[in-house]
Amino acid sequence: MGDGQDRWVLHVDMDAFFASCEQLTRPTLRGRPVLVGGTGGRGVVAGCSYEARAYGARSAMPSHQARRLVGPSAVFLPPRMPVYRALSRRVFEVFAEHAPVVEQVSVDEAFLEPPELRGADAERTRRWAQELRAAIREATGLPASVGAGAGKQYAKIASELAKPDGIAVVARRDHAEVLDPLPVRSLWGVGPVAGERLSQFGIATIGDLAAMDDDDVVQALGRTVGPAIARIARGYDDRPVHERAEAKQISAESTFAADLTTAGQVAGAVRRSAEAAHRRLLTDGRAARTVTVKVKRTDFTSITRSYTLPEGTTSLETIIAVARSLAPDPVDFGAIRLLGVGVSGLTEFHQDALFEQEFVPEGRSGPGDDDEDLPDIVGVGTTVTTDDRDPAASDAEAVDQHAPEAVPAIGAWRAGEMTRFRTGSDVWHPEFGHGWVQGSGHGRVSVRFETAATGPGRMRTFSEGDPDLEPADPLDSLGW
Repeated sequence: MGDGQDRWVLHVDMDAFFASCEQLTRPTLRGRPVLVGGTGGRGVVAGCSYEARAYGARSAMPSHQARRLVGPSAVFLPPRMPVYRALSRRVFEVFAEHAPVVEQVSVDEAFLEPPELRGADAERTRRWAQELRAAIREATGLPASVGAGAGKQYAKIASELAKPDGIAVVARRDHAEVLDPLPVRSLWGVGPVAGERLSQFGIATIGDLAAMDDDDVVQALGRTVGPAIARIARGYDDRPVHERAEAKQISAESTFAADLTTAGQVAGAVRRSAEAAHRRLLTDGRAARTVTVKVKRTDFTSITRSYTLPEGTTSLETIIAVARSLAPDPVDFGAIRLLGVGVSGLTEFHQDALFEQEFVPEGRSGPGDDDEDLPDIVGVGTTVTTDDRDPAASDAEAVDQHAPEAVPAIGAWRAGEMTRFRTGSDVWHPEFGHGWVQGSGHGRVSVRFETAATGPGRMRTFSEGDPDLEPADPLDSLGW
């Protein structure tokens, strides 16, 4: 049987998904450094093409920093979640045609364990993966990277090795050669804090962790998590591939080595937790209506405060602004040892503002308060739950489900001058068809008329008040 093995798990990851969707539906952008995200002073990158990554840009980076790295060739576009969700649904339809069970990890990645690959060798598995990639490309026009291994962890690592737009098959017999030299941070469950603890034991690679003494593993990573991670490092990952329940809540929280005692420290902690939750929200592919802040005092009593927006949002700055308005001042509340930010009320529908927004609640200072140094973080956790209740809360904790009176009406934005069409907007013209705004200003609008079906199109300039130029449904850019 050669290198045949009893189990093959595949991890499929759509390459630079948001940016690839933009390059697909706006063909002029293919081969160019595309960044998707907020373009305001405090916007962040939600996704970027490999051309942009070559300059050092990456997801979750401040937009101004990414723009500075990429330079004048950067193409910044606002997210178009309806387009991404539509393409995601078609990708998952392809998955369902090829495997009976699909475990969705996010809007653009999943695990599969095809029954026909049981006992297969690496070459047969590679052919199967190639057929899957070809089917995805045919159905959507999008690139995908596929990794295959003897378990979910090894398939995930293999898909990282396959990027961009490739295949990597790591047979069990090749673990020592391929996986052992990789950084220990490549493993699930080994974040910055765990990585630092392991480094204190001289552990830098997966192979180092695999060879680590069991007692040292427990001392470094804890009695619950440590042995499980070490087992995976040693080549044993028997976690099943199964359909996952849809998350009802996404949250991230941190416990600090030194308590938070100032408003500036709390503001910084809110931003960091909100950024972590926001990253998971984007990969989930939905919008959130409710923002929740959980804080725990040094005496381990805690409160939870929530605020529900009138519309779902995917805006990081909106989430941060609401969370900051909910977070208590430690001068009045007491020193804080744990702080978390969560989002819930997840929905397919959202309506972010048509212009750049920066929301500073009344009675709160502006962005400068985030600059105060935070105490060292002891542990950071990101949670995706299918239960409406905070999984970290205990029955003994006091819960305040209402926002403090100081919270203003959400939507009291500091509004700038609105324009009829902003860069990245989808438009329609009765003569030229569907297009997108490539630039606007001084009463003029430059539109590139193209879709995924047309190939690169011509650019034409109109008066901003031209009655023939109308807003269009972003889904029409798919050309379906």
